[in-house]
Amino acid sequence: MSLETAPEEVKLAVDLIMLLEENHIAPETVVAALAIVLRDFEQKVATRS
Repeated sequence: MSLETAPEEVKLAVDLIMLLEENHIAPETVVAALAIVLRDFEQKVATRS
């Protein structure tokens, strides 16, 4: 599967990985930040339902 035909969430994930790696963000920092982002967006999804 090429990235062009990949689902939007895969494209976004690839973009985020590249951004974080290019900026040399420590993996532990990334995981902690992503946990915060995940909670925030889960709350946004829950309030839409």
